Amino acid sequence: MKLTSLLASAAMVLGLATGAVAQDKTKVGFVYVGPVGDGGWTYEHNQGRLAVEAEFGDKVETVYVENVAEGPDSERVMTQMALNGADLIFTTSFGYMDPTINVAKKFPNVKFEHATGYKTAPNVSVYSARFYEGRAVQGTIAGMMTKSNVIGYIGSYPIPEVIRGINSAYIHAKKVNPDVQFKIVWAFTWFDPAKEADAAKVLIEQGADVILQHTDSTAPQAAAKNAGNVITFGQASDMGEYAPMPRVSSIIDNWAPYYIERTRAVMDGTWETSNRWDGIGKGMVKIGEISSAVPEDVKAKALEVKEAIASGAYHPFTGPLNKQDGSAWLAEGDVADDGTLAGMNFFVEGIDGEIPQ
Repeated sequence: MKLTSLLASAAMVLGLATGAVAQDKTKVGFVYVGPVGDGGWTYEHNQGRLAVEAEFGDKVETVYVENVAEGPDSERVMTQMALNGADLIFTTSFGYMDPTINVAKKFPNVKFEHATGYKTAPNVSVYSARFYEGRAVQGTIAGMMTKSNVIGYIGSYPIPEVIRGINSAYIHAKKVNPDVQFKIVWAFTWFDPAKEADAAKVLIEQGADVILQHTDSTAPQAAAKNAGNVITFGQASDMGEYAPMPRVSSIIDNWAPYYIERTRAVMDGTWETSNRWDGIGKGMVKIGEISSAVPEDVKAKALEVKEAIASGAYHPFTGPLNKQDGSAWLAEGDVADDGTLAGMNFFVEGIDGEIPQ
């Protein structure tokens, strides 16, 4: 056999081997509603992606698209990921729910994981974290530290996830401070630093000396820092660059273990549709370090609430609790069921203002 033929044969074998190695890689896609540098929600999801790379090395390939608007554009992005060979796609915002279901129907061999939604399919799972558990800790600190008795809350969209958080924070602020009142501004965005800053400024002008947020940027932290004597809490990520003031603690979304687990399930062929909703006890929700700006008695009370939730000894929605209109909801000692929490569309008694429709 001629040398050229030998070389050609060797090249062919090498090419086939290389192709086989490439095919063995599991391709994992991530669709993000904000930029990976938002310092909050998307940042933490991207940390989870990086953890997948660190865990599996050259056995995986990850791809992501950031700043994907909820709606038709997200469907286009998911479709392109699937066409490009993704085996598993994480879609990381509530508004991606229907697009995820639509695309999954077209690609039955691709596995999809949708964050914070409730619609599943044979190849679609859903997952979320019990953020309301973290809000209970934040509400405890807020209620004990406010001097004006006015707590401001920046809401993104009036969906159950956000409403649950507002209710939980209020319930626990009220437990430690009966005089507390909440003022809520709806930003109607997940990530828009200008709008978030404006919302924080409005709340501060209305007398709030504590700002909580369910939006993704650090803009409210900056606005509070400029105002002085206003405390805030990191949202989704630690936002520790603003500690010890105004950021006195945070809710940290810890997606890495889940992303590693679900990627491994695809790799070993054990992936099945599931609905995961974990909290502080399972480590999906973490409480960021409580800063030195928080008095020791406040810190102790907050950690007491955190540990009781983590152990299962206490549920943040435990009666007696009424709905905003005064109608009975939970009797003494009763605990809210997950179905009611998942679809929560009402405020608890004591919160002023209406939920936008």
